[in-house]
Amino acid sequence: MRVVSLAPSATAVVTALGASDRLVGTTTHCDAPDTPAVGGWLTPDYDRVVDLDPDVVLTSDALQAEIRDALRSRGFDVHHTAPATLDDVLASFADIGAAVGRPDAGDALAANCRRRLAGVRDDTPADGPTVYCEEWADPPMAAGNWVPDAVDAAGGHYPFVAAGARSHEVDAAAVRAAAPDHVVVHICGAGRQTDADPATRWDLDAAVHVVDDSLLNQPSPRLIDGIELLADQLHAT
Repeated sequence: MRVVSLAPSATAVVTALGASDRLVGTTTHCDAPDTPAVGGWLTPDYDRVVDLDPDVVLTSDALQAEIRDALRSRGFDVHHTAPATLDDVLASFADIGAAVGRPDAGDALAANCRRRLAGVRDDTPADGPTVYCEEWADPPMAAGNWVPDAVDAAGGHYPFVAAGARSHEVDAAAVRAAAPDHVVVHICGAGRQTDADPATRWDLDAAVHVVDDSLLNQPSPRLIDGIELLADQLHAT
């Protein structure tokens, strides 16, 4: 099966399924150095996709909805995922597995990630510290989507955005009022490279953790790695 993945998260899932040999094209933002690139996440070269003759194209998130529609109008089979919550992310692993012809591997990956999450929940206290997660610094934006679920799974309290809601801008007064014990910085697209320090910016008495953005921003098995790391950070003794 020939698969073109236009989303880094989908590429990570395909790799975790043991199906990276089916990838014939990815984007420059994907972690697939041996696969031909067809452009950026939001700027794929449609003609290059045509040349690769894929059986299925993988896209993700509302930001790629126009790309999905454009490729479908060209006759491609496009599998689009747009998870909003942690449960949605886990379900997408099985969906992507089925889309690339590896349904059993998709089910197994989702089940394994659920087991890992159950282990984290079993090992963390129910009433944990308050956490502020920042995914963008200018303007400051509190992380939404599955991040509130991730904090909850790691044993933290996240009062800034409801699970499943989009990330949104926050101000100093709101963050100070919540009195976070921990600040997690995961600026979208920056990896671990960032000058953002919300604790200093707003004079917060909080521990600051800078993590690779893929650990919290990417709806792939990397998110489970991020939750495990977050649990260690929030409950370190």
